[in-house]
Amino acid sequence: MIDKAYVYIVKCSDDTLYTGWSSNLEARIKVHNLGTGAKYTRGRLPVTLVYWEALDTRSEALSREVVIKKMSKRQKIKLIESHEAQDQ
Repeated sequence: MIDKAYVYIVKCSDDTLYTGWSSNLEARIKVHNLGTGAKYTRGRLPVTLVYWEALDTRSEALSREVVIKKMSKRQKIKLIESHEAQDQ
């Protein structure tokens, strides 16, 4: 059982965006940057965390991941920018 689940977006070194989910966000980003994470990010290192959401369950995180992955890059950038604006 996990306490929280996170959906996240990382920006890769080639300016592409990768969306995933994890129950341990910090560890997952480290795994990506070690080159042992997702196949997509392995050749696009380093990655930088640019967006994340905390959700209550794995199921919610997986559902949100699907929604974000269906977004266009422009929509993802708007999502990231709105998240950055909230942090200020």
